[in-house]
Amino acid sequence: MEKAWVYILRCADGTLYTGWTSDLSARVDAHNRGRGARYTSSRLPVALVYEETLPTRGDALRRETAIKKLSRARKEKLLLSGGGEGPSCLGKHGGDIIKEQKLRKGDRHGKRQSR
Repeated sequence: MEKAWVYILRCADGTLYTGWTSDLSARVDAHNRGRGARYTSSRLPVALVYEETLPTRGDALRRETAIKKLSRARKEKLLLSGGGEGPSCLGKHGGDIIKEQKLRKGDRHGKRQSR
């Protein structure tokens, strides 16, 4: 089973970029050479500010999607927490992410509220 990483980069303009990879150091190097992603290529240099190791590519993709749905403030809070080495694909912050997504949809008790 191959490990995968979810990572967050802070770009030179202060914005955050979230991605996943199976080779973290090579991916960060590629970003800094302008070859990582179109978004980061015009915001160099970038700095790795968060990384999370996950057991599979699928887990990394799901975690990346969950992080991308967070507000910037929630992402900054995640950065301050120091990482997310948890047993599930959502890491130790997964419950908060799921709660935030449900609240955004008006779903406070696991069921959609009727209007």
